Amino acid sequence: MQIGYKLAAEGYGPAELVRQAVLAERAGFDFVEISDHFHPWLDDQGHSPFAWAVLGSIAARTERIGLATGVTCPTIRYHPAIVAQAAATLALLSDGRFTLGIGSGERLNEHVVGRGFPDSVRVRHEMLREALEIIRLLWQGGYRSYDGRHLRLEDARVFDLPSSPPPIAVAAGGEDAARLAAELGDGLFATEPRGDLVRHYTEAGGDGPRYAEVPMSWAPDERTAVRAALETSRWAVTGWKVMSELPNPVNFEAASATVREEDILGQFACGTDPERFVAVAQPFVDAGFDRLVMQNAGPDPDGFLDFYRGELDGRLRELTPRG
Repeated sequence: MQIGYKLAAEGYGPAELVRQAVLAERAGFDFVEISDHFHPWLDDQGHSPFAWAVLGSIAARTERIGLATGVTCPTIRYHPAIVAQAAATLALLSDGRFTLGIGSGERLNEHVVGRGFPDSVRVRHEMLREALEIIRLLWQGGYRSYDGRHLRLEDARVFDLPSSPPPIAVAAGGEDAARLAAELGDGLFATEPRGDLVRHYTEAGGDGPRYAEVPMSWAPDERTAVRAALETSRWAVTGWKVMSELPNPVNFEAASATVREEDILGQFACGTDPERFVAVAQPFVDAGFDRLVMQNAGPDPDGFLDFYRGELDGRLRELTPRG
């Protein structure tokens, strides 16, 4: 079991994210994962720096901790050739500590370049497959071309390549993406404790790490923790079908307007009781995930990092699937 810390790029500026990553390494986390957004989910969050620049700075300021995108869409806002180049560079700068997390994206971030965002999930998966093939092709070295249904590559070469390419973890919300993760990825990425995703992944031949984000909100008292999560992270309870489709923070404001404190308590570990945090993490372990990412929505990241080091680290690492 490895434990990661989610760098909430929608909630903090770039310098603060680097500072948190340094503290996460000291607190004993195995890796940090950063969201790769153009917009925040809500205007109240107020941030969305360029994830790749932040990761480069973290690589220079840390020595041991792993780095990951969680996740990058390599089809619209970025061409997969740019993602291949960026990931290769970051792998070199971090001495092999980088994992490329990729997925089919959200309209929130991808529509901004004016190319539209496909309404069809099938088309998004087709584009993701082509992007994975292009990235893998470029990492083989040499000049490469590709002529797909949706994406093309013309006589391109990534000159600076690591001796071994960075692993790719593919985000999945259903069977098709889970099987794609097994076919063209090195790992699985998910945001829900769904054993069916792990099952589809392994049945298709996937045997790599399985990442999942665990929702939590640390504060000195439960009410403060709940209110902080409600203010900045209520979008998380709307579900993936909503999260992938809405175009701007104002739409998420409207879509999450009826989320209640009870809804937050039903999904997030809130407060300071370590047993509650372990209880929220356990279903992810039961589902078969072995890379747990602590996604803290609380107002005090330093307090959470101290809490993790003193109360959670050992408990989480000891978790095993029940039954």
